[in-house]
Amino acid sequence: MNKYALITGGSRGIGRAIAVRLHQEGYRVLINYSSNETEAQNTLSLCGGEGELLCFDVSDSVQTHAALADWQSRHDGEYISVVVNNAGIRRDSVMALMPESDWHRVIDITLSGFYNVTQPLLPAMQLHKFGRIINMASVSGLKGLPGQTNYSAAKGGVIAATKALAQEVARRGITVNAIAPGFIKTDMTEGLDEAALKKLIPVGRFGTPEEVAHAVAFLVSPQAAYITGNVISINGGLYT
Repeated sequence: MNKYALITGGSRGIGRAIAVRLHQEGYRVLINYSSNETEAQNTLSLCGGEGELLCFDVSDSVQTHAALADWQSRHDGEYISVVVNNAGIRRDSVMALMPESDWHRVIDITLSGFYNVTQPLLPAMQLHKFGRIINMASVSGLKGLPGQTNYSAAKGGVIAATKALAQEVARRGITVNAIAPGFIKTDMTEGLDEAALKKLIPVGRFGTPEEVAHAVAFLVSPQAAYITGNVISINGGLYT
């Protein structure tokens, strides 16, 4: 049986690095994207073409369920054993000036997206008594950052959901963990004052997507079977 790993928001940045790393670990990667097919195809090429592209908006429950049901119908007897809930966006603004649409869009993709993707995959994981669920959180979800009330709320919710779900499914051989990156050099951090922010980071630099991907590879491995309900910070020492 093939090993399948679904990475949401897998077309670029951290998602791309995770897809490549899990491909190296022997998984057939399922690269989710919502609009940029060209970049998703580039990610698949970096994985030797050994995987599939799945186009759906994680914030749309009907669209997500339909895409996952279609995949399952084409893979009788197989299941997605690893899901990395990586899709997310930033719409930064101080709360007093934040449009309501920006609040809901960030919550819908990051937090509701976690539910929309994970919930339909759980029955098969429980049936096979094995699963690995990795949720991409953020330092914003741990400490909160000004100008990111919506993003901090979404990522904080993901952290709380991770801890709760881990307790629900542990007896079925399913682990649920979160990774909380700090400042990682991707499209998401473009436009930030890197020179100023590096002064706040004890190691003195932004992280790389590959450093996050290595942590994901460990958490999905058999060696991490006793680790669940945890949040692993990858932030260069940026805690306070």
